[in-house]
Amino acid sequence: MKKSVEHFHRIGLLGNAEKPAAAASVRAAAQLIRRSGRKVFGDAITTQFAKIKCEILPDAASLAGAVDLLIVFGGDGTMLHTARQIAGSSTPILGVNLGGLGFLTAVPCDELAAALKLLWQGKFRLESRALISATGIGHGKKIKATALNDIVISRGAASRLIALDVSVNGEPITRYRCDGLIVSSPTGSTAYSLAAGGAIVLPTAEVFVLTPISPHSLTNRSIILPLSATIRVKAVKTEPATYLNADGQILGELANGDEITIRRSQSAVRLVHLGSGSFLEALRRKLHWRGTYL
Repeated sequence: MKKSVEHFHRIGLLGNAEKPAAAASVRAAAQLIRRSGRKVFGDAITTQFAKIKCEILPDAASLAGAVDLLIVFGGDGTMLHTARQIAGSSTPILGVNLGGLGFLTAVPCDELAAALKLLWQGKFRLESRALISATGIGHGKKIKATALNDIVISRGAASRLIALDVSVNGEPITRYRCDGLIVSSPTGSTAYSLAAGGAIVLPTAEVFVLTPISPHSLTNRSIILPLSATIRVKAVKTEPATYLNADGQILGELANGDEITIRRSQSAVRLVHLGSGSFLEALRRKLHWRGTYL
């Protein structure tokens, strides 16, 4: 889908200070944006490490509220962090890849100038991505988190199985004895869930992917559930320690009997895609798929 060429006047820049190429890429973007007659904004951290002069906002959430487009420099981890920070904002995000394999970052850093030209010409589409939420209690403390990729309940360093009772819309599925359980959004199907043997689904599909990690029973397989489902996971064996993670960030430890509820979040994020490339084309290219086309 196309937007008006005049839509993006105020551009926010957000970079990962831990990426060596971030500072130079942010400075190059700022220069290109100014040359196009548009205004540059940045958060406090990015403007400091990249040494750019622009209007400064304190954080990503404030920045998203002040601009028409947010350009994020990093990898998928940076995109995930940004998505959580600005959850609920309608400001589109364009990811510039400074890392390796990435499904959320749309533009390689060496193609930034060409990408911005496509933006100014209106040759892009916006895609809404569902967020998922986790709420519950962990060791007596309230837990509330949002994720773009996945919610994961997993064991700690000890190499012993944990036990998790899982139900969907109040109906029991099974007691998993496993290293952990991944509840993935459509976007997250190509992340940890894929590595654990889960299915790849289109990021616009209205589904969860429920994938056990190294289950004790070979009959425990990945399950596709509607995104409207309410998933409840109860920790019933917490030795070794059982942890709750959202997009790779540890939220806390679960005690025996603690229950986590996972459902679709009321918030979403919007990602910018350039040109005519599709998700399936990205799979072929990024996963190096080969073979005869039928």
